[in-house]
Amino acid sequence: MKKIIALFLCVNLLVSIGHAQQFHFGAGRAPAGAVRVTTGSMYNAAAGYGFEEGAVLKETSRGIGADSPFFFSVRLPEGNYHVKTEIASATVRVECRRLMVRDTVTGKVSFTVHVRDTLIRNAAGEVTGKVRLKPRERNYRHWDNLLTIELNGRAPAIRSLEITPERKAITVFLAGNSTVVDQDREPWAAWGQMIPSFFQSGKVAIANYAESGEALNSFIRARRLEKIISRMQAGDYLFIEFGHNDQKQKGEGVGPFTTYKKDLRFFIREARSKGGIPVLVTSMHRRSFDDAGRIIINTLGDYPEAVRQTAREENVALIDLNAMSKILYEAWGEAASLKAFVHYPANTFPGQPDALRDNTHFSTYGAYEIAKCIVKGIRDARLPLARYLMNDVPPFDPAHPDDADAWYWPSSPLKPALKPDGN
Repeated sequence: MKKIIALFLCVNLLVSIGHAQQFHFGAGRAPAGAVRVTTGSMYNAAAGYGFEEGAVLKETSRGIGADSPFFFSVRLPEGNYHVKTEIASATVRVECRRLMVRDTVTGKVSFTVHVRDTLIRNAAGEVTGKVRLKPRERNYRHWDNLLTIELNGRAPAIRSLEITPERKAITVFLAGNSTVVDQDREPWAAWGQMIPSFFQSGKVAIANYAESGEALNSFIRARRLEKIISRMQAGDYLFIEFGHNDQKQKGEGVGPFTTYKKDLRFFIREARSKGGIPVLVTSMHRRSFDDAGRIIINTLGDYPEAVRQTAREENVALIDLNAMSKILYEAWGEAASLKAFVHYPANTFPGQPDALRDNTHFSTYGAYEIAKCIVKGIRDARLPLARYLMNDVPPFDPAHPDDADAWYWPSSPLKPALKPDGN
């Protein structure tokens, strides 16, 4: 046992000083230095890697695969990592269903991923605090110092995996609520977990720190912003999108042009104090049509306008998602827009006895379309970040959304639990 623990510590030390971890799956000659992984290599803390329980794995000519989605985890120190892998008939997600490779691929792919824990550290690496998690977050895959890779598709398989620390990529931190967060269970999704698939590998790492139910001030109180700022380097970005929960707050002086703008300015100052680039994002509309089923009703009051004002006053880039989402929803219309939100009959998913009717949170299709609006906003704002978008990402017009029936998203094994916090 002592030898196994020593090996585990050695592997993580190599990663921390810049060397790659390599894994070879199944039979065949493994490259020098690569760890051979078999169908029996279940995750354990001593080894620091392995498959998660649940799938029936088998060796194939393409490596190790299954007839259903499966997960492989590697313990890593906090940071950004460049991942290269050879897969077959698979789409790739990480952590809480964060999309890295959308299309079902056979061959070699690479992506850059952010791994984190809850500890807040100063410049000397000393622990100075901790993010206050909600009970629901304790089972999330993205607070655990593990990089968990989900291989999904009709018959996914993996042959090789190489993980190397990535210190040159720009980190794009996301601060927001349930419309941004990496939703951990089907069928909910948000734009923050779709956006990584639009960026070039090795250039950008998306660090999604959003959480359901959060407002600007609660995000601060839970020390989530402090955690982001502790990790931020000059040239990194902070995308800020709140409003759905802020508008519910009551009290003397509380409102969009008072406390909300004050907190927005605090986020901006904190990012700039580290040489970061703040970007304000107006909240997308809820799905609320007029009596004729044509025009989207503004349920967010003056909160989007407060963001626009703050962007002008602080000379901050603005992505007007509120304006784009109005165009997008009205292009769908009342009936077709149901496919973009979490509207499903009872028993569509295992463990879902009741119908789902959610006009705030998105289906995977809807979240992907909103992510396309964010990409458009990045381009329209002429952010330098735009040069790192994938070369094959076409322009997007919210007035002409993609066909929902052409959307392909093989369902992840984690199925409905509780509706996300917030509305």
